[in-house]
Amino acid sequence: MTTKPLKSLVAAYKQPRAFRANWQIVNSVGVYLALWCAMAWTVTVSWWLTIPLAVFAGMMLVRVFIIFHDCGHGSFFKSRKANNFWGVVTGVLTFTPYEDWRAAHAAHHAANGNLDKRGVGDVWTMTVKEYQESSAWRRLRYRIVRNPIVLLGVAPLLMFVFDHRFPSKRATAREKRSVWTTTAAIVVVGAALSLVFGFLTYLALQLTVLAVAGAIGIWLFYSQHQFEGVYWQRGEAWSYEDAAMQGSAFLRLPKVLQWLTGNIGFHHIHHLDSRIPNYNLQACHESNPLFQQVSQLTIFRSLRAFGLKLWDEETGKLIHFRQLRQRRRGVA
Repeated sequence: MTTKPLKSLVAAYKQPRAFRANWQIVNSVGVYLALWCAMAWTVTVSWWLTIPLAVFAGMMLVRVFIIFHDCGHGSFFKSRKANNFWGVVTGVLTFTPYEDWRAAHAAHHAANGNLDKRGVGDVWTMTVKEYQESSAWRRLRYRIVRNPIVLLGVAPLLMFVFDHRFPSKRATAREKRSVWTTTAAIVVVGAALSLVFGFLTYLALQLTVLAVAGAIGIWLFYSQHQFEGVYWQRGEAWSYEDAAMQGSAFLRLPKVLQWLTGNIGFHHIHHLDSRIPNYNLQACHESNPLFQQVSQLTIFRSLRAFGLKLWDEETGKLIHFRQLRQRRRGVA
């Protein structure tokens, strides 16, 4: 694939649209805040009403995160100031420091599918050789990190509640400030909501919201880069366009889930050009048959992807631990 034809195919869809962007603020951020108001009312009536609202709020927070995500790419609004303002606001709502996350995510886009540039903004992925040459302790850590229960149940809370509270070692002064100011804003908002709900009640609801949103977010991110037939290459063999079209899957979702996840299922289009706002992704995908020839995931197939653990450079495939054990027995 060459850069010029692909870039020319998507250029028409990079233009932000103010009405679409502002309407998403209303129907996403607005609905999310309304759900917290509803929880404040129902919590005095019955937890059986409040917990479902918290779960729904977690689902809506995924959509809020997509706005945050697009602002980080400078694609949501035409105005840089508007992108940065709403990026900071939605960063507080999603417990994610805007500047620090934006830098890590840009690194992910620049190195997606590049075996030589793993480790920033992605899911820890080892090759078969790296795994075989690792210590027993490192192998155990890798197995724990790649376990679906940890990925979907433990990692979201660790990441949003704790990990995002500390800047990375590579962080610039600006990125560090975004971590501290976001954390300070979260504390202020949390204190205010604790006055409304009571601290323990607020904590239980906030953790429920983050757990639901985080599990969905990690499922989306993981499965769209860790699927059967995914692309990984080294050195000069790596291509940005091939990594976008072959290393980022199209996750076909029911319309309701597509709406809740902000069209991020069209992940190949997003990686081809991150300046396409989420509300233009589907139209871009449907604009050319070339974009419809990529790997397509169903929900079931996306869940199966959690069984894939190691990149086998010999076969050019992600494999299960089971396949590695079978290979060892065959050699023996």
